[in-house]
Amino acid sequence: MPVLVHAAPPVRDLKDIINLEAKVKTVSQNVMPATVALLSSRTGSSGSGVITTASGLILTAAHVVQGAEEVEVVFPDGEQVRGKVLGANFSKDIAMVQIIDKGTWPFAPMGSSKPLAAGDWVVALGHSAGFDAARTPPVRFGHVVSRGPGNFFTTNCTLIGGDSGGPVFDLEGKIVGINSSIGSSLLNNNHAGIDGLKEDWDRIQAGEMWGELQTNPFANPEMPVLGIGMGMQRNIKGVPVQSVVPRSPAAASGLRVGDIIQSLDGSEIRDGGKLLQVLVKRQPGDRVKLGLLRDQKALDVEVVLARREALFQER
Repeated sequence: MPVLVHAAPPVRDLKDIINLEAKVKTVSQNVMPATVALLSSRTGSSGSGVITTASGLILTAAHVVQGAEEVEVVFPDGEQVRGKVLGANFSKDIAMVQIIDKGTWPFAPMGSSKPLAAGDWVVALGHSAGFDAARTPPVRFGHVVSRGPGNFFTTNCTLIGGDSGGPVFDLEGKIVGINSSIGSSLLNNNHAGIDGLKEDWDRIQAGEMWGELQTNPFANPEMPVLGIGMGMQRNIKGVPVQSVVPRSPAAASGLRVGDIIQSLDGSEIRDGGKLLQVLVKRQPGDRVKLGLLRDQKALDVEVVLARREALFQER
């Protein structure tokens, strides 16, 4: 059984600060050679990426390579090689590039993003404002702010343009995320979790491209859904079921029009907004327990969440 290493050691005194600083320094030195800049002469775009195999497989953000077939891969020391764009899932903002030139390349191992929790320390790298021969990629240190929606998580690592596609590491030097976008401020940034990429690994490596970039996570085609229409009713705590989509998870679990959803896996659901906030932190295929009020009687129903896009296609 794998051992999970906690990513957020306590910082109680000067000794803890010194130890934490040493960890960040070690991680930065080890992963710096694998953090590359990606440049496309065809689209004019630039971003970052991280090599994760000795054969030169690069992980990056989907929007960095959108519209490009090949990119220039630039190492921190200025060495340049060619890279072929493979596949991408634009909904998760993840993509792969394969170095064309033969060689054994520096790489960073992959970790896991699902165990991340608010407060965990992380290290983010990227070629801020594009490749600069006068410096190596800046190192940003911070912590996880929140999880979700979907495969995304947020941190307070300061990012700017050019960092997109760059890696996020835990304190063991393992890749846990890919820089996706700047949030409401420079200290509130979105990252695609590495586990979301693992789920689509074979399809992306085979060259498939699908999905679409969304600024609204609730409209993301990969968002997990119940398959209901949410109603509104005054003086009622919960979400009234206004309609049930045929052949949806809700229909398969026996939800009825008029049911009132009051909890999901024990989390209180006061209104539709709260229900959406809880759902975006789940994954399609997850089995959740809904606490319902039906005809003034309480009951529990299990529902297996579906992907929004799949449910729409079925209809």
